Amino acid sequence: MQQDWPTLKELATAVKNGSSSAIDLTHRALERVERQQKKYNATILTLKEAALKRAEAIDRAIAEGKDPGVLAGIPFIAKDNFLILNSETRAASNILSGFIAPYQASAINALERAGAVCVAKANMDAFAHGASTENSDFGVTKNPYDTSRVAGGSSGGSAASVALGLVPFALGTDTGGSIRQPAAFCGVVGLKPTYGLVSRNGVIAMGSSLDCIGPITSRVEDAALVLDVMSGRDELDSTTIEKDKLGYTNLEKLKLDKVKIGVISEYFEQGLDDEVKAKLLKLLKKLEAGGAKVSNVSLPSTKLALACYYIIAPAEVSSNLSRYDGIRYGYSDRDANDLEQTYLNSRGKGFGKEAKRRIIIGTFVLSSGYYDAYYKKAMTVRTKIINEFDAAFKDYDYLIGPVAPTTAFKIGEKSKDPLQMYLADVMTVAANLAGIPSISLPNGLDEKGLPIGVQLMAGRQNDRNLLLMAKMIEEVNSHA
Repeated sequence: MQQDWPTLKELATAVKNGSSSAIDLTHRALERVERQQKKYNATILTLKEAALKRAEAIDRAIAEGKDPGVLAGIPFIAKDNFLILNSETRAASNILSGFIAPYQASAINALERAGAVCVAKANMDAFAHGASTENSDFGVTKNPYDTSRVAGGSSGGSAASVALGLVPFALGTDTGGSIRQPAAFCGVVGLKPTYGLVSRNGVIAMGSSLDCIGPITSRVEDAALVLDVMSGRDELDSTTIEKDKLGYTNLEKLKLDKVKIGVISEYFEQGLDDEVKAKLLKLLKKLEAGGAKVSNVSLPSTKLALACYYIIAPAEVSSNLSRYDGIRYGYSDRDANDLEQTYLNSRGKGFGKEAKRRIIIGTFVLSSGYYDAYYKKAMTVRTKIINEFDAAFKDYDYLIGPVAPTTAFKIGEKSKDPLQMYLADVMTVAANLAGIPSISLPNGLDEKGLPIGVQLMAGRQNDRNLLLMAKMIEEVNSHA
């Protein structure tokens, strides 16, 4: 892999002191984006003109003695569901073909204020519906370690972009594992913060009570810096919360003998691959050797998390996708004879199979006569899941488990069976239902040379503590 960028802090320092420049970094990223396209299909839109213009402005500001911010001149890639002003944003779906964003996502604004430069939009499962990017209307993103395999999803393009070294960091969204699972499949770091810590304003919604915005990076310290820049209250998103008063950078070293880690028992009952299990057990032994107290913890309701998620998420999807009607923006069928036919034709041709599937499921579970039987029960289970996590975090500082039951699967292996594809989320959806922060960290390779991830979780709004422990795991794993 070409993960050869220095840390974000080192890059910004080099730009500020003149040993590098925003223009140089941007050119390097743009060249790499162009070079990978045919082989990996990690990106679907390049923002060359706008990126170079921003880079020039940053270099000019530095020459004038101004401080452009902690991410001065650093190029990044945003998933295609982030609105970027005056740029096409399609969420990898044909129904949004030609849609030019009239405003910009709050997270992008925050990164630009800190001096970062967006160079491209990453491929993804259309509207973030999927675990493999095979649902993209622009073709599948291929895994950097094996092009016959998926990069994961729905933020597969973002994870592959970082693994390939196109940019030092990328943005993803995580509704049921869409940052963590592709990060695990591509051997990089993927952070899903506490729900509401990063504004969702200007990000095309999937499931509004589940969606989280987070960074994908090569290192924990880089994820922490990007989170620090993006996090906090936003008047344009009423669900946002305050960031930690200490911020998320300057992570001191944890003392492992003070740490209690709970290993989620249920995640070892889900058809877990032997090599994924063995790597996790090896890591746990290392942590115990360092003084950490490690023991099993049972969260019984997590067995119901996947079923619960695939009622709540499609319900919210069906509501959020109702705005794509062929009238206001995006694709509109011009051959229709009346308004109803315009709706039917535009949505029928514009949406892919997975979007239609989730709209149908979501509309069904919310419909009269079925609401109580499905949606209300799922919300009750969600409350049980939240309560079980809250109880666990009274006894443990962290919970740990696999990110996915297997390493990256073959392209086409699960795409014909939606239920098999949904099972790829079996170990990640509970964190979204509970609203807790969770991070995927590289945990070695299997015998085929494919990356394995480990998932670490902490209590709500304990994102700083999560990053402290994640950095410790990163250090432990570096001394193989």
